[in-house]
Amino acid sequence: MAKLLSCVLGPRLYRVYRERGPARLPRDGDEATEGSPASRESSWDSYYQPRSLEKHSDSILALASVLWSISYYTSPLAFFYLYRKGYLTMSKVVPFSHYAATMLFLLAGVACLRGIGRWTNPQYIQFITILEDSHRIGTPEIKKKLASYNFDFRSWPVDFRWDEVSSRSDSRGISLLQPPPKHRSTANGFLNAVKKLPCQIASYIVAHTFGRRMLYPGSVYLLQKALMPMLLQGQARLVEEWGGKRAKLLACDGNEIDTMFMDRRGTSEPQGAKLVICCEGNAGFYEVGCLSTPLDAGYSVLGWNHPGFAGSTGVPLPQAEANAMDAVVQFAIHRLGFQPDDIILYAWSIGGFTATWAAMTYPEISALVLDASFDDLVPLALKVMPESWRGLVTRTVRQHLNLNNGEQLCRYQGPVLLVRRTKDEIITTTVPEDIMSNRGNDLLLKLLQHRYPKVMGEEGVRMVREWLEASSPMEEVAVCSRYEVEDDWCMSVLRSYRDQHGPDFPWSVGDDMMPEGRRQLALFLARKQLQNFEATHCTPLPHHNFRLPWRL
Repeated sequence: MAKLLSCVLGPRLYRVYRERGPARLPRDGDEATEGSPASRESSWDSYYQPRSLEKHSDSILALASVLWSISYYTSPLAFFYLYRKGYLTMSKVVPFSHYAATMLFLLAGVACLRGIGRWTNPQYIQFITILEDSHRIGTPEIKKKLASYNFDFRSWPVDFRWDEVSSRSDSRGISLLQPPPKHRSTANGFLNAVKKLPCQIASYIVAHTFGRRMLYPGSVYLLQKALMPMLLQGQARLVEEWGGKRAKLLACDGNEIDTMFMDRRGTSEPQGAKLVICCEGNAGFYEVGCLSTPLDAGYSVLGWNHPGFAGSTGVPLPQAEANAMDAVVQFAIHRLGFQPDDIILYAWSIGGFTATWAAMTYPEISALVLDASFDDLVPLALKVMPESWRGLVTRTVRQHLNLNNGEQLCRYQGPVLLVRRTKDEIITTTVPEDIMSNRGNDLLLKLLQHRYPKVMGEEGVRMVREWLEASSPMEEVAVCSRYEVEDDWCMSVLRSYRDQHGPDFPWSVGDDMMPEGRRQLALFLARKQLQNFEATHCTPLPHHNFRLPWRL
């Protein structure tokens, strides 16, 4: 009877993995030879085969879940309609509650039938036994057996807790996110607070209803449901072809973070000793996201899903994002055994927020690569919202959704590479063809102005903008040739300054230099910090375009 109850309440089982050693993904030009990943792609048929009773009852429950999600998102309109029609009276609500109770009773019966179907399936009985043992015993052998199953991640046991080691915020007094300073007026009294209260309430409602869903559409349940087959296939590819190891991390706010680690340290490729932590975009998942780029380039890779995405719980607000990233970095250092100077942060799009936060908080991290990222969310939010909402949008972003990538980036001392998409349609504030409206330009300028303030004066900014406006590599070379940029001279000047004053930014190099020298340095530094990629925002970055940032 206890086993039957476990089958009724147990998680959904999707797939049983076969034993396969890690291999690399096929690259351009590879032939699908016998035994290669390309030739084995069609043999991914290891889905769990449920019995007929379980299959049909599971379909009914899945449909009910989708309908509930749709009703949740449309509930404000439904309540408004029912109110206008006069249906929200006691005489009308009581019969409706009876119908709802009957429906819940029927769904409970369907869940019991599903449990009976599972109970008669030896494969599910074996799985549920291993899962119960992992929660009760949790030995490495049991966890290894559990890793051969793909099931509802809510039932996966926690592999790493944020408080297993001394957290960065406790040990160095650095809070995860500092709220923006409040500008107080002279009439800072009760009346002033009352005046601001309606605006604050409106900002809170906007941020926690459609605002955060527009910012992170990947957290919407209906989208995840539609992408589920693709996510399952992507996860199977990482496990079966690359030997990926899934783990659940518990962040300090109680959110559970879904991660996948591909270990390349035992391969012949030297890059395998370096770990690339990938931070996905606002509709990206590690199963099908940007981690394939460093993985195909030969690096060890750790991917993770935003709070509220796929197996991760919670809501993707900035504080939760920072908490999740903190747990991921701690896991990489203290459980996976990578030193901070062997860790590279790679972020695509909105993932730049968590990557710059981690770089700022863990300054020993080796390098930071930001692909198609931006400096500040406000200009991009204003682009898609009505002009009459400007004040509300700005206030909402600053108070609740403040992705201040540029500010956080300037607090990191290590090497940085920015990848700018020349046809980006997402982080431009006008049209994709207007490359100067790409907010990656502003991210580069903020970084250079912070690190080299004497070089990046008014003239230096003008030079860099002229270089950024070049629409082809030949035009970029022409700009540098016009101002006679000598790489060897620039390198010698920068090395001489570093040897005399140390590596910490900001530098005062260029303070006693002629304007021609400062122009050369400005263009040289811009070329070293930014790499152009002729593509749209969502085009995957090829592995041969992934490189580490320039180091002096």
